[in-house]
Amino acid sequence: MSPWFHLALAIVSEVIGTSALKASDGFTRPVPTLIVAVGYAIAFYCLSIVLRSVPVGVAYAIWSGAGITLIALVGWMFHGQSLDMPAVLGMGLIVAGVLVLNLFSKTVPHG
Repeated sequence: MSPWFHLALAIVSEVIGTSALKASDGFTRPVPTLIVAVGYAIAFYCLSIVLRSVPVGVAYAIWSGAGITLIALVGWMFHGQSLDMPAVLGMGLIVAGVLVLNLFSKTVPHG
């Protein structure tokens, strides 16, 4: 399977795990705590597969950048957290950075 599929799965799993952290109430609630543990386990496993073929700096930049942006959107959509214009601008810059890495960097494997 493509490293990009595994990277996407790592990102989604990490976002699910991080989103469940709030509901875990300091790991005192079993079901959200289990979701956190499983989400992070899947995320790190998939990231380890990605690192077989994608440089660690590039993989981590994409993983963390996409994760930051998605977590901020989850907070806004589901937890009523506000996003002001600087936050939106910052997330736009993160997305632009990920696009530059993917479209123009010679260190990113294409194919």
